[in-house]
Amino acid sequence: MTAPIGVFDSGYGGLTVLKEIKNRLPEYDFVYLGDNARTPYGSRSFETVYEYTLEAVKWLFSKGCPLVILACNTASAKALRTIQQRFLPQYDPSKRVLGVIRPTAEVIGNYSATNKIGILGTRGTVKSDSYPIEIKKFFPAAEVFQHSCPMWVPLVENNEYESEGADYFIKKDLKTLQNANPEIDTVLLACTHYPLLIKKINQFLPANIKLISQGTIVADSLADYLFRHPEIKEKCSKKGELQFYTTDSTTDFDQHSEIFFGTKVHCNHVDLSNLK
Repeated sequence: MTAPIGVFDSGYGGLTVLKEIKNRLPEYDFVYLGDNARTPYGSRSFETVYEYTLEAVKWLFSKGCPLVILACNTASAKALRTIQQRFLPQYDPSKRVLGVIRPTAEVIGNYSATNKIGILGTRGTVKSDSYPIEIKKFFPAAEVFQHSCPMWVPLVENNEYESEGADYFIKKDLKTLQNANPEIDTVLLACTHYPLLIKKINQFLPANIKLISQGTIVADSLADYLFRHPEIKEKCSKKGELQFYTTDSTTDFDQHSEIFFGTKVHCNHVDLSNLK
């Protein structure tokens, strides 16, 4: 029996990753779950993010998903390792949960000539130190400089990402990161919401600095993972179908999701509290 691949995010941001995954693997089926009722995750504690993420993973497993992608940097930073090491072995060792941090860490150093890498993310992602830890495993000589941007997700979620009001926060945060080390030549957008700000970011980022978003990196990594793990690949259904779910208003989700996904979607509501 086969089933879709699950994709989870705290809100809309993961749709930017799903978009690239769907472009890369169009034959596969996907179920997307956005926990919009409890977003944002970035400022929440490790314990809360783990609890919320685990509920989402359990729900996607209840839909039959053999593989779940945490298309959320905060969830990947605060919950993934515990889910992989403690939950899965007891729940179902045949299931898999993957995140967005390791695939990015495996390649980000290839973009830098100075070995000075900047990370822009939520408070939760930055506080976890997941990126410096993972990047060092693959690029020991790299120096990683992090900065949290707590206003960026609200700007995107409230459709203010192209407004003049966004300029102040983007300029301020980019300047803070650049001041950490003037030799930074590569900046990673370590939040799946941030690709919507690329146009604004490029207005204030020096042309010599490479700006990296995660969508294509994660998509390529997933394709490689399925190639290397045929035992998982054979469990994934391939009808090219998409399903969307939200824990909040379906009307709001349908209206906002096109900004992130590129096309209109129709979603259904789900109550994760039923799984407690």
